[in-house]
Amino acid sequence: MIRLLAFLIVVFALGLGFAWLADRPGDMVVTFNGYQYQVSLMVAAVAVVAVVAGVMIIWWLIKSLWNSPYTISRYFRVRRRDRGYQALSTGMIAAGAGDGALARKKTKEAAKLIRSDQEPLIHLLEAQASLLEGDHEGARQKFESMLDDPEMRLLGLRGLYLEAERLGDRNAARHYAGRAAAVAPQLAWAAESTLEELTARGDWDGALKLVDAQKSTRQIERDAANRRRAVLLTAKAQSLADSDPAAARTAAIEANRLQPDFAPAAVAAAAALFKQNDVRKGSKILEAAWRAEPHPEIAELYTHARSGDAVLDRLNRAKKLQEMKKNHAESSMTVARAALDAQDFSTARREAEAAIRMDRREGAYLLLADIEEAETGDQGKVRQLLSKAVRAPRDPAWVADGVISERWAPVSPVTGRLDAFEWRAPMERLGQLIDSRDEPDSPVVAIAAPDRPEKPVDVIDHAAPGDETTGKDAEAGEDHVTPVTAAAFAAVQADAEAVEPAEELARLPDDPGVDPGDEAEKSPRRFRLF
Repeated sequence: MIRLLAFLIVVFALGLGFAWLADRPGDMVVTFNGYQYQVSLMVAAVAVVAVVAGVMIIWWLIKSLWNSPYTISRYFRVRRRDRGYQALSTGMIAAGAGDGALARKKTKEAAKLIRSDQEPLIHLLEAQASLLEGDHEGARQKFESMLDDPEMRLLGLRGLYLEAERLGDRNAARHYAGRAAAVAPQLAWAAESTLEELTARGDWDGALKLVDAQKSTRQIERDAANRRRAVLLTAKAQSLADSDPAAARTAAIEANRLQPDFAPAAVAAAAALFKQNDVRKGSKILEAAWRAEPHPEIAELYTHARSGDAVLDRLNRAKKLQEMKKNHAESSMTVARAALDAQDFSTARREAEAAIRMDRREGAYLLLADIEEAETGDQGKVRQLLSKAVRAPRDPAWVADGVISERWAPVSPVTGRLDAFEWRAPMERLGQLIDSRDEPDSPVVAIAAPDRPEKPVDVIDHAAPGDETTGKDAEAGEDHVTPVTAAAFAAVQADAEAVEPAEELARLPDDPGVDPGDEAEKSPRRFRLF
């Protein structure tokens, strides 16, 4: 458009010039070599313009003839390049579609038409064709050759990383990912793998720097970055709890500030504060986390905040937690445990039964069995409660990739993934039947564990007489209630899962038999998926 306007302006200027000369007639006299030439001014101007135009045309012809070999060669070179790019494009499409034969054919064709040093994509197409043909060694060599080219280095590292992942060599994969992350921290695959490597070897500071780089490049959102920082800071606080309490306190408090409802961070921060005798601040942190979501570790640390407290003081602190989160199974369980330690059996029994009504699970029945043994010593009732515990859903635990852990960990022991552990009930024992009378409209179908006996199983107490639990050790003078022995519960669980329990077990004379409540639980209106 600009060139057209410029051409029109030039033509308009020439027209104005000739019109001006036409309005002013005159003669031009030229004396040359003894001759005198006289012409009109208009003819002279036209002659000058014609001479200039002729010179320009002759110059263009001479230049075209002089550059004709280069023009012809460039034409064929452009045509050859276009054919090469067409072959390269077809080969890339074939590689993406999984057509190894066509990809290899187009690779050879593109390599003949285009120089590989001018077009790096030919190396990528060749590597992809080798992978489709199963030649992983050739593909690996091609990816390694890309490392010498700054333009192709990241692509080569990506290919070597994927090959190392395919072979299961996690160390090599993390090495390539680390090199890529050092050059380009915005690459998600490189940053994630490097983060797993740093957390695997406990380099929490390096992992925190990488998370900050991810946040600055907007690779992850702000909330996700804060969550990762909280997890890493909690892990750092746990690792420095004994060696550097001050640094552990700083890291844990920052983690709690980023995620106030994250129970491990709250526990780590409160524990660090309690070590420095700052009970008030640590208690406030635990109270805030408890209000967000009750957790047994929070309750345990809160009730034992002061090591010199009596059992009644711990019971009062447990009741304080219950006031903060009423009508919650974990609150009732906390009060029941503290009341059992204080030998307030009525309160303990009441709260344990309330916890069962709100959330029937294994721990509640075990706690009720402890209370029963400490208060009455009725072994038949205790065994009945243990048999219920065997059939009840398991208590929530830290679960990650199928692994159940008693303590929280920052990474998964199986995959090395950061923040993999979740506080939930394990999936393998969700077998609690739904009473159609109580919940007729419930759409949930509970899956019961297979091959589990329907009736409560009577067991023989395999514990030695000296191992029986008592409410209080009179000789030691300890104000402590010993829980039901692990051997007794293991025996109940093993007997309940036996194929033919009637041939191996015997009924004790003092066994109370089946509880009427259990008979109601086996109503025909109940159902099982398996």
